[in-house]
Amino acid sequence: MIEDNKNDFPTINWFPGHMAKARRLIQDNLKLVDVVVELLDARIPLSSANPMLADLIVDKPHMIALNKADLADQIATKEWIQYFNQKNIPAVGIDSMTGKGMKLLLKTIDELAKEKVNKLVSKGVNARSARVMILGIPNVGKSSLINKLAGAAIAKTADKPGVTRAKQWIKIGKNLDLLDTPGVLWPKFEDMQVGLKLAFTGAINDEVYDMEKVMNIFLETMIQYYPERLIERYKLQSDLLESSSEVLQAIAKKRGCLLKGGMIDEEKARRIILNEFRNGKLGLITLDRINSI
Repeated sequence: MIEDNKNDFPTINWFPGHMAKARRLIQDNLKLVDVVVELLDARIPLSSANPMLADLIVDKPHMIALNKADLADQIATKEWIQYFNQKNIPAVGIDSMTGKGMKLLLKTIDELAKEKVNKLVSKGVNARSARVMILGIPNVGKSSLINKLAGAAIAKTADKPGVTRAKQWIKIGKNLDLLDTPGVLWPKFEDMQVGLKLAFTGAINDEVYDMEKVMNIFLETMIQYYPERLIERYKLQSDLLESSSEVLQAIAKKRGCLLKGGMIDEEKARRIILNEFRNGKLGLITLDRINSI
């Protein structure tokens, strides 16, 4: 979706020390669980999938939960679910804030865990709850999902990456024990488009990349693929959609982003646009598409 012009790409490379610790924590505790739920962002299913995790969980029953499906293109989400199912990975679309998709998520977990639990029972071990590990990159909504399943604010949440940092077991009803673990990112983005999409969606802290360059590329992407969303949201004239700088200037004026002397406050305008994308106010948008694989 984003054109490959490496000279224009900002450098995005973020791997705090607690991320390496999180990987070790996951490795140490995988043997304790029956099923792994990998939580992905439905707007960027490929870009939010950590290749490190695929190597770690290769021998475990595994499913995909596409979170924030309420913010993604519904047709694209259905296509992604079909894509994962064809790879024999069960997948469901969910919204961890409203609870949409929770019943199907729990049903799928239960089906995946049955084989392990039944095997223990056949060996004379008392039946126990299915043990599940929730994995995902930072800010993909793991804590919100756990809180929704548990019905209480048990897991610590925040609207920024890197908050959940310690292991915790959480009881969900009678038949499910959830093991929460920190979000994990990989140390280097070999595909620059992946780093950009993670920056767009807030998986990477906004303070560690060049906001101006990232937002220029975001606006170029919107102009190319979702121009109608910009026109509708910001009441723009279609002839303004020639360049990211023209769009930014127009939106800044529409939203009153002005400094003393009438100068445009571009930084304020960029943050307004980015926050409105992340909150779904620009409409249902999917940045990773099947046809790009």
